[in-house]
Amino acid sequence: MCAPHKFDDALQSSGSTDIWSLEPERSSCRLLLAAQQLVELVTPFFYFTTSDFTVYVIDVGGRKFSAQNARVNEANCMQTPCENDVVFDGLNFQDLMVRQGTIDSPPKTPFILGFECAGDVEQVGENVKNLKIGDRVAALSEYKAWAELVLVPAKYVFAIPSDMKYEDAAAIIMNYIVAYILLFELGNLTAGKSVLFHSAGGGVGHALVQLSQTVPDVKIFGVASKSKHEALQDKGITHLLERGSDYVSEVRKIAPEGIDIVLDCLCGEECNRGYSLLKPMGKYVLYGSANVVTGETKSIFSAAKSWWQVDKVSPSKLFDENKSIAGFNLRHLLFQQNQVEYVSGILDKVFDLWTKKKITPVIDSKWALEDVSEAMQKMHDRKNIGKLILDPSAEPKPKPATPLKSKGKSIDKEDKEKDKKKEEESGSNSAGATNGSHSPQGGTQAS
Repeated sequence: MCAPHKFDDALQSSGSTDIWSLEPERSSCRLLLAAQQLVELVTPFFYFTTSDFTVYVIDVGGRKFSAQNARVNEANCMQTPCENDVVFDGLNFQDLMVRQGTIDSPPKTPFILGFECAGDVEQVGENVKNLKIGDRVAALSEYKAWAELVLVPAKYVFAIPSDMKYEDAAAIIMNYIVAYILLFELGNLTAGKSVLFHSAGGGVGHALVQLSQTVPDVKIFGVASKSKHEALQDKGITHLLERGSDYVSEVRKIAPEGIDIVLDCLCGEECNRGYSLLKPMGKYVLYGSANVVTGETKSIFSAAKSWWQVDKVSPSKLFDENKSIAGFNLRHLLFQQNQVEYVSGILDKVFDLWTKKKITPVIDSKWALEDVSEAMQKMHDRKNIGKLILDPSAEPKPKPATPLKSKGKSIDKEDKEKDKKKEEESGSNSAGATNGSHSPQGGTQAS
């Protein structure tokens, strides 16, 4: 046994290698949701395997990852080997912010990224009553989800419907909880209202569209990159707006009376624009700050600029204008404010909607853990349509032995040298033939 705070100290890296040079051979896919009960004066069990595959962040501010096999110090923890079939991890914009160091209170490096996963319970702590080995579950973890084995306190582990695929569970658990709370708990979405939100093509965006459609006569204003508009045409968005355009003017032409609910995941100047679009009794909800994610490294300037652009709104202004402002952070709600029971109730409602076939998660693509850098870059570039999923059982993409650019230059150089040699040989033969035909002996000169 080991105390919770000893577990990180017990991890020792072995076989650390650059994520780009990993061999395709993999250990069998494993998941451990060590559903432990953190009860005062009771030490939970920790379970582990000596061959689980994990992706660590070794530094923030760029694409710096280390793929490792993790080993637990036997002097600190009880050894319990475990094997299982499937696990899927979700990737969300919050992971990008952690990688770049723009999230509040990031853990000390090296640490394991990831906040959501799905799979089977392999072992449970001695005080766990609501879960058993073999249960099909999804989990919300405070980091550490991007691994074949995941240690999660039992209260953050939730049973999933028996016929739900693991990949769907991983795509649903965080995105749809967030979307449901934004629309119905904070936004109070009812029939005939209008709602506007950004990143309509992402995982949360699709969840917002589908959940909004469960209410009659809702007008959906979705903002997305122009490149995503074709894919979103048939998703049920009433008015599709282009990211980076003067969408405020366009919205005012369509709905001069204003919008009932504005959901903002960007922050910065979008706060002022969103608030300005509210009709009387309208609600503006901030639930992210994606605008601080710019280049490959974290930008203190972009973070500061994002908040400088936000106007201060006094309570008296809200009073005069009959408008509301709210904020939402799921991580804080769960892990700092301990509202697990509330979140669990929301997830029950989401699963009920899925069971009734009113919602279906949209998955953009699945990636091996070794290819996580490429997956994150796709999200960073806003090229995903729906949810990105990590699959620890998937084989990584083959990596070229040499960079394509360098290889191309090398090939060009070789081709040029061959062409030059041929020209020289051709010129030499041509000269020889000429000399031979004009020989005084009237014959061809022998070579």
